Amino acid sequence: MRKVFIIAEAGVNHNGSIELAKKLIDVAVEAKVDAVKFQTFKAENLVSKNAQKADYQKETTSKEESQFEMIKKLELDVKTHKELISYCNSKNIMFLSTPFDHDSIELLNDLGLEIFKIPSGEITNLPYLRHIGKLNKKVILSTGMANIGEIEDAIDILINSGTKKENITVLHANTEYPTPMEDVNLRAMLTIGNTFDIEFGYSDHTLGIEVPTAAVALGASCIEKHFTLDKTMEGPDHKASLEPDELKAMVKAVRNIEKALGNSVKKPSQSESKNKPIARKSIVAKSRIKKGEVLNENNLVIKRPGNGISPMRWDEVIGTIASKDYKEDELI
Repeated sequence: MRKVFIIAEAGVNHNGSIELAKKLIDVAVEAKVDAVKFQTFKAENLVSKNAQKADYQKETTSKEESQFEMIKKLELDVKTHKELISYCNSKNIMFLSTPFDHDSIELLNDLGLEIFKIPSGEITNLPYLRHIGKLNKKVILSTGMANIGEIEDAIDILINSGTKKENITVLHANTEYPTPMEDVNLRAMLTIGNTFDIEFGYSDHTLGIEVPTAAVALGASCIEKHFTLDKTMEGPDHKASLEPDELKAMVKAVRNIEKALGNSVKKPSQSESKNKPIARKSIVAKSRIKKGEVLNENNLVIKRPGNGISPMRWDEVIGTIASKDYKEDELI
């Protein structure tokens, strides 16, 4: 079984500071995730000046500023990208970033990214999908707010533009921060996998770690989760993110479930085999039995240990003749 690919989504939780970004990378390394992901955009290309903020953004950022002003502060320039990439390389963790516009796709391609992450909001952006599809890279596609038909269209565009199907992983997601439990619909992840016969995973915006852990139990091959240094910081995504200890706990839980899933063959494991004679039972003498007596329900009983005649052979033993004397509790 392939290892579940865990992406720690730093997103914009660096608040525009390279020092904070590096601290987030350190946390991701310590939690032992596979990749740390940022976001690449030019505010001018991403939002029009009069775009409204989402409700969750209004709650966690200043009321006065527009979405454009909020996003402009969170932009990372080319120099910062290069610095963060080399920092990730030195720490032996994969750097990923989500591009939100064509310039950003080109920038990340020039910087040599191996995997392109498509955010939920771009799943209906045909020119964008075509641009990424042409690069013939590995693609991770998030599907928040999408229905099955929209996912099909997006996959078709990627494949027709030149991306191999086996290089695409589709993530079930819900774009509400935080996502209420009753809206997660984890089974829809399986629907995606079955419908398109494609690698699938889950991008999580719930509070806590049980849902991504459950996704792995259901077969997710990729998990993405927002994290931050501190949930109480100002900024749009801190509130629905994991703090460092929670991120560690999630990775541990995912790795444990991954091991626990096993190989699907039902047989005694190595560790439990030694317990068979101790936990199972045998046919034993209920009371003293003399040689030549008939063995029956009255003088036989079933007790531990399990290294004598199996109780499954009870019917064969009943009615036979004792070939020797037995003491009480002696194995037949």
